Order: sequence, then C-alpha cells, then structure tokens
Amino acid sequence: MIKVKNIYYMLSYAFQSLNSNAYNKIEMEEFENTAELFSEILIIGVSSQIKQGLVRDYIDVTETTSSIRGKINITESINEQSFIKRQLNCTYDEFSVNCYLNQIIKSTMNLLVKSDVSHSRRKKLKNLLMYFDDVDLIDLKSVNWKIRFDRNNQTYRLLIGVCYLVVNGLLQTQKSGNAKMMEFLDDQRMSRLYEKFILNYYKKEHPEIRAHAPQIPWQIDEGIDFLLPKMQTDVTLEYENRILIIDAKYYGRNLSKNYEKDIHHSSNLYQIFTYVKNKELELQGKDYEISGMLLYARTTSEIQPDSDYVMSGNKISVKTLDLNREFGEIKKQLDDILWEIML
Repeated sequence: MIKVKNIYYMLSYAFQSLNSNAYNKIEMEEFENTAELFSEILIIGVSSQIKQGLVRDYIDVTETTSSIRGKINITESINEQSFIKRQLNCTYDEFSVNCYLNQIIKSTMNLLVKSDVSHSRRKKLKNLLMYFDDVDLIDLKSVNWKIRFDRNNQTYRLLIGVCYLVVNGLLQTQKSGNAKMMEFLDDQRMSRLYEKFILNYYKKEHPEIRAHAPQIPWQIDEGIDFLLPKMQTDVTLEYENRILIIDAKYYGRNLSKNYEKDIHHSSNLYQIFTYVKNKELELQGKDYEISGMLLYARTTSEIQPDSDYVMSGNKISVKTLDLNREFGEIKKQLDDILWEIML
C-alpha cells in the first residue's frame, strides 16, 4: 500500500517542476484519493500555464473556402461540387492552441470532472476548461504518450506526466457516466514512477555519490550481441570504489509461491545477479566492490523479503521499501541503503 500524499512526494522527485512555490500548499493538504491529488496538481499547473499562455503549434486544417489557402484538394472539391458555389476544398497550416498537448490536457481535465473529486475542485476544473474552448476533445485511450519536449513546451512535461497517470488509473466508467478512481494506480504505471523516484531521490539528496541508470554491456567471449536483451539498470550508486546496482520492483506480490512455500522471484534474482557479474567482468583488473539489490515496494503480505546473500563473491540483497509510512521515514529507509556502499 502507499499513502496518497507519498505519490505527490514521489512525483516531486520525478518532476522537478513540482518543487516550485506554486505547489507548496499541496504539502499541507490531505487527499482522500489520487484523483483529488492529481486534480489539484493540474489545477495549479494549468492555472500557471494559462497565465504564461497556452502553447501553440502548427496543425493541419482542412476546409471548403472561397479564398484559396495552402493546398487545393482537387478530388474532394469535385466530390463536394464546391466549385458550383465558387469554393474549393483546401488544406493549410494554422498556428493554433488546438494542438495535441492541449487536447490531452483538456480531455484529462474533462475526465477528472466526472470522477470522484470534491465539488470545489470540480468547479475549478470546469472554470479552467473555459480557456480550452478552441481545443478539441480526443479519445484518451488512443493517446500516443511518446511526446518530445523542447524549450517551447518544456513547461508541459509535468502536466502531461500527470495526465498519463490519470488516464491510466481512472478509466472505470460507471453507468451514470461518472468515473471512479481505482484505489491505487496499476503496478505498471507505479513501477515506472517508483524507479524514477528512487533514482532522482539519490541524485538530489546525495550529491556526494554518483547516482545514474547506465546500461551494462554483455561480457561475451564470442558472437554478436545485437540479439541479446539490453541490461538497463534502474539505479546505480557509485561511491569511491564501491558500486551498488539497484533493481526497483513494484509488484502486487513481492514473493512467489512454490508448492505453497514463499520464495524469491527467480527471474528477478537471475537478472540482478547477471547485472552484477557482467559489471564485475567489465571492471576486471580494477579495485571495485560490486553488489546488487532487489528493492521491492512493501506490500500488505505478512511475509516480506529481507535477505542478504553472498553469491560467487558478490553481495546480493533483497529488501523492501515501505511507501505507506510518513515520508520522513521513507527517506530514512533510502538513506540507510547508502550504508551498503559507503561502509
């Protein structure tokens, strides 16, 4: 389980723009569900964006007009017989607020208006939607979330990130037309946020160590490695001659069953062991101490993994991070992990 407020703290590390003064009041509030939290973030963020001006982009516009603009669509003009009225079907570029980013935000706010949020927040969302009158609604189930951000739309990164979490966690539509927020975001969405949170926490709070997420090259003796899967680490912490590779896991169950017996997920152990041994071979001949850790988000199960092993000379740990505590305690748990490489 995870406290709703802690989702905000995780987002604040994943998206640095949440640390601006405009969002400070969120820390003082309690939220009944994630829909309330995400609504408040969007209310603050979109209000700020409106003051700066909604982003505009060139979009294709097709219309039948008496004045020629852009490209003439001959076939369409003939089919419509628009020439009888001395008109032509044309397609041209228009610099407009009716762009993809604004369409995503409007459609997401419209979804939240129908969700389990307070009357006051619903009213604020409706007031903001008035600034999007010239923006079309889109089908949120078909959104392409692989969006490239540049200096012109950088302020939308957080807003679109929150929209992504809302859309993928709030699509249980009732007969009444209202939407009901799932108690928590699904494991796949939370897993990505969990990984990003841990990495950025160490980057921000512990500049004395190097926190990054590099790929580890396969140490093969023969053959070509282009068919081998990428070994992409979630978090790698380096301090002096010590390296700790962390694989962050957010599952509904952080132990599996074998003949009614709780055991570690074998594939996860194989994965972290492979990472560690290939990293060790990569640095062969250098004085490095390399260890690995599977860091699961704690679940409600009675039995939780808390083990340390030495495998072929390397320390491999399996631990949990309790996200249902006060955030100060979560920070302490993460800080304690540093002793794995700093002692």
